[in-house]
Amino acid sequence: MMTLLNSQNTYKSALSSISVIALTLVITACNDDSSISKNISQHEIVNLDEPTAKQFPYQEGHDIPAMAYIEHGEVYNHETVIPPQCYTKTDGVNNPCYACHQTNTDDKDRTNKMNDGSLQGEYQFSDLGVTNHWKNLFVDRRPLIKNISDEQIQHWVKQDNYTDFIVNQQGDKKWRGEYTPIKDLAYPERAFNKQGLAKDGSHWVAFNYKPFPSTFWPTNGSTSDAMIRLPKAFREHNGQYSQDVYFANLALVEMAMKETQHTTLPPISEKNIGIDLNADNVLANRIDSINRQNNYVGDARNIKLAHTLYPQDTEFLHTVRYLGVNDDGTIYNAPRMKEVRYMKKHRFKTVQSLASEYYLEQKEKNSENLPQVKQLGDKGINTGFGWTVNGYIENEQGELRHQYDQELAFCSGCHKTIGSTLDQTFSFPRKVDGVKGWGYQNLASQHDAPNRGETKGEFLTYFERVGGGDEFRQNTEMLSRWFTEDGTVNVEKVQAVNNIYELIMPSAKRALQLNKAYFTIVKEQSYLFGRDAMLSKATNVLETIDEDIQPLSAEHRYQWDLRLDWQKQMSSPVDRVSKKSAVVEGE
Repeated sequence: MMTLLNSQNTYKSALSSISVIALTLVITACNDDSSISKNISQHEIVNLDEPTAKQFPYQEGHDIPAMAYIEHGEVYNHETVIPPQCYTKTDGVNNPCYACHQTNTDDKDRTNKMNDGSLQGEYQFSDLGVTNHWKNLFVDRRPLIKNISDEQIQHWVKQDNYTDFIVNQQGDKKWRGEYTPIKDLAYPERAFNKQGLAKDGSHWVAFNYKPFPSTFWPTNGSTSDAMIRLPKAFREHNGQYSQDVYFANLALVEMAMKETQHTTLPPISEKNIGIDLNADNVLANRIDSINRQNNYVGDARNIKLAHTLYPQDTEFLHTVRYLGVNDDGTIYNAPRMKEVRYMKKHRFKTVQSLASEYYLEQKEKNSENLPQVKQLGDKGINTGFGWTVNGYIENEQGELRHQYDQELAFCSGCHKTIGSTLDQTFSFPRKVDGVKGWGYQNLASQHDAPNRGETKGEFLTYFERVGGGDEFRQNTEMLSRWFTEDGTVNVEKVQAVNNIYELIMPSAKRALQLNKAYFTIVKEQSYLFGRDAMLSKATNVLETIDEDIQPLSAEHRYQWDLRLDWQKQMSSPVDRVSKKSAVVEGE
């Protein structure tokens, strides 16, 4: 560790210089014709050397820069798989844990055998895990962002850092692992057609899904999207590409993951496929609904649908973006990406094989062994459950780079062994049902549907169970909007919204602040310490775990299915979307 301590001052000096210079370089280089870039003066640039804005504002002796650990090959956090949310104080009654940790032994067919519902409100950590290593949770970033103007951060988030990354395949910018670009992805309205199909012929398909509570709510820091791609055989008929075959198979995958027998889809031709897919005893030129089949269709006709499991070689692409802010205050998915995340099911594992993997994971945990992350270098990590996970993140200049091993290990905390996922995924099982769910992410087209087996809207239920609008119960804007003075949820007000855009989008002011806060993390390159864009120090999060902490009482633990009952009509139907709230896609 002495090598780290000796390098500390060097890193502080280097990163501080980057912080002062980089924003000037990026802003002035992006658009020469921009009035913003022409009018920025040196005193407006963020200077993290100022006494009120220390570069690494942590406790004395604990402010070694994150990049120093990486450069010197020292593992900072052996328990990276424990996400920051797991250190939230429950006070015996507040339960954000249920969204991840679930036990469902009644469903004998369930492919997820983790059964970790007992972790709701229980801090069952290793000796290393009892210390919260996510130090960025405890940084007050308000002094760090006070000299970043709204104009500067607006200019920053409107820049496309994706296109150059996928076009320039040289040096540090090289896309590592499997090369899976989408043309114009920074601008979704250019990248996808109305059905979500990528216009560049890459066969990626965007889908409209309900953001997972509450890390992926825009009010808590980021916008995002998700795309799926099925392997070649699922897109072809007799060796030729067929959109009819492709959307039929996408619909069949949806039914397999949602355990449904029927769904709608963009119009396809049964004659082109040669199968009566809606069971009306006619091969029609045009159908818009499909029944579940035993096998997939087209050149994948010999592959059976597997219960809540994707076919081998299924791919997912997921971008995490800054909050775009329009002149009228509406929020959209900004062109600038914080992260690009990729998953591929490189190996299909049977239910029995998956059960063995879950058993091994539980055995390792019971033996108090530290978690094992199988690093694959440029290709990412192997989850052990048949999936490869890879990721890219901004460097200090805002260009996308491959994540370092320690940074990428963070992904295994959610995409490996938690009880709520289906085949290690979140987003696709939460897709809006049928044809309405094919197309780029649009929160204004979604209502607060309840989870399966429940009656109230999912997000209303989350408010009530957690006692806030985020896991940390620190989002003051959400507390003021949807909670009463005594801390209870204003149920009538929540149920009166037209769509979930109105429910989980931040104000323009908060969006700009969150963008600025994350910008400082980028300049620090301190992802090892946490990626949450906190504005002030977390107060409802434990820095160390004490054995005497009050456990979560039994009546505040819940069974939960991450899938939605989209057919259940709530008090505010989705067709009452206002014109203003409909602006959610890239502008």
